[in-house]
Amino acid sequence: MPGSIDSTASLAAFTPDSRAAWVRLGIALIIGSIGSVGMWSVVVVIPIVQADFGATRGAASLAFTCTMLGFGLGGVGMGGLSDRFGIVPAIAIGIVAMLLGYLGAGYATALWQFNLMHFLIGLGAAATFGPLMTEASHWFDRHRGLAVTIAASGNYIAGAFWPPIVERGTAYAGWRATHIAIGIGCAIAMAIVVAILHWQIGSESVRSHENAPPPRVDLQINTNTLTIMLCIAAVACCVAMSMPQVHIVAYCGDLGYGVARGAEMLSLMLAFGIVSRIGSGFLADRIGGLRTLLVGSIAQGVALMFYLFFDGLTSLYIISAMFGLFQGGIVPSYAIIVRESMPSSEAATRVGMVIFASVIGMSLGGWVSGVIFDATGSYAAAFLNGVGWNALNVTIVVALLVRARRRMAFA
Repeated sequence: MPGSIDSTASLAAFTPDSRAAWVRLGIALIIGSIGSVGMWSVVVVIPIVQADFGATRGAASLAFTCTMLGFGLGGVGMGGLSDRFGIVPAIAIGIVAMLLGYLGAGYATALWQFNLMHFLIGLGAAATFGPLMTEASHWFDRHRGLAVTIAASGNYIAGAFWPPIVERGTAYAGWRATHIAIGIGCAIAMAIVVAILHWQIGSESVRSHENAPPPRVDLQINTNTLTIMLCIAAVACCVAMSMPQVHIVAYCGDLGYGVARGAEMLSLMLAFGIVSRIGSGFLADRIGGLRTLLVGSIAQGVALMFYLFFDGLTSLYIISAMFGLFQGGIVPSYAIIVRESMPSSEAATRVGMVIFASVIGMSLGGWVSGVIFDATGSYAAAFLNGVGWNALNVTIVVALLVRARRRMAFA
């Protein structure tokens, strides 16, 4: 416990950016890669579940909305838990939630039950994203941006390899058996890896932020005001981001290319997103999180525009790779901004708030895109809707940068 001799000794022995920090980061990456399965399995099965329950595309898309709501609320709750008790208890609760969610989804007899269980799945995934990014930021100072993006890359690594696995499992055994297998298998694997992390960090798993490097950026903005502005920006960028990520599989099916091609495009998108996330970490360590966010947001808007004009199979593969390469570093940039400019003792909670806002954007975007498709019979208007929201995000980020420059210039 904090204040005890063993805990104090453990904290004193740990050095930021050390070999031990990189070992922890590697373990965190494995945890994130397994625990984030819930973010992507639902995307693959939306068309199949829609047909099985005789529902509309919008109604079936609510499963993703429930996943993201659980992910967002879980991010705030798990972040607060992590700030108070450490990352290990937060992830342990996430494992239980994920297991119950997948088992419940596999045995669902109605669409509303399937959707509701995805709230638990999202809650489980939450512990392996925002709180894990924040925890990684406590282990590094000089390479903090890189560490945060590596921890966040577990989410995209999961997106790169889980969709094809889910698609193949669904094709051979059905979506119900696949969900049950994922729940049991991932719960066992995560429990083993989390036990290793707990052994590695020992007593420092409790309130390790007390020995974390302090904030190094002063934006001269009230913490609550900055949090609100980042939350609004996160909603806007993630409404835009959700269109390709949530609907690319269904979009390919509608174009006649088949859901398997769509799953491959999603994997390609997220594989390139890993490259983008790592690259954005290097960039953030040099120019800061806010400017890195601006670069990613502008690039994401450019990629979305290409979806409006090209729908050939080869073109969609190329654009999906481009989209992943451009937008992968956006969400981790928010965590970097929070960690650069806010107290470490509340960093996980604040990151959780911003991630929750991004989840609202993803949930809203995923659902609205399905509704737009039902109303228009195509995804063209949905892509255009994403471009508009992305422009709002760019506007907010530019306003923050301009205000920061003016305040610094007259300080």
